[in-house]
Amino acid sequence: MEQQESYFHLHLVSDATGETLITVGRAASARYSPFSPVEHVFPLVRTQKQLDRAIAEIETAPGIVLYTLVDRELSSRLEQKCREFGIPCLSVLQPVLSLFQSYLGAETAAQVGAQHTLDAQYFKRIDAMNFTMMHDDGQIVDDLDQADVVLVGISRTSKTPTAIYLANRGIKTANVPLVPSIPPPPQLATIANPLVVALIASPERISQIRQNRMLGLNAVHAADTYVDRQAIAEELAFTKRLASRHNWPLIDVTRRSIEETAAAIVSLLNDRRRERLGHD
Repeated sequence: MEQQESYFHLHLVSDATGETLITVGRAASARYSPFSPVEHVFPLVRTQKQLDRAIAEIETAPGIVLYTLVDRELSSRLEQKCREFGIPCLSVLQPVLSLFQSYLGAETAAQVGAQHTLDAQYFKRIDAMNFTMMHDDGQIVDDLDQADVVLVGISRTSKTPTAIYLANRGIKTANVPLVPSIPPPPQLATIANPLVVALIASPERISQIRQNRMLGLNAVHAADTYVDRQAIAEELAFTKRLASRHNWPLIDVTRRSIEETAAAIVSLLNDRRRERLGHD
């Protein structure tokens, strides 16, 4: 018997963009199926008046309250009100900051939105994102050597979302589709700098995704071979032969989330970098 989905209110109060809270809140909520959060996001809360609006909504729709507020008056008032309402309230960063303070023996800098400072790492991510978007789906292949990672694979093996996820971590990622009856770009065989990773999945999984895509495009009767499992199996066999020929690592994404695939690629990239440093 299937469990009926239940909803709860999740209030996210931040003096910055709220991205940290959203990420933490969704990661925690995902572990409590079939409960789904109704998110109430309050970004840039830096005055008592702005906090009052958040408190009024929390009182109207009680639920879990997570916050990141540097101003102690604001955080104290929010916690006091939550106690009065009888609802849980937690500073998401405080336990982590306390641990750092204990280890480093230093106070935190009371800077609102400090985690979003426009530092070199930020611009590295922006540069990686621009590169990745320009090199999506084999649009540009002449400068693949400038990439950190090149993903190859047949249609519907999650190349684009994986590339974007990696780019958001500052990793320049190109992706090149492998299309039946069309030779791969010769640049793939000659690049030396990037880590080339081949993505595969089960024929059943790819067929299912392709069928759903065709339904969404109202192209149900188009290209029968596109969704045929035997044809897909042949496409995958070609991918495996190509990867074997060039000694590219293979990752099966059938049961992996985008995050898990990206983590595996980052691990391969780190191993490769350590190996190169060891030879220097």
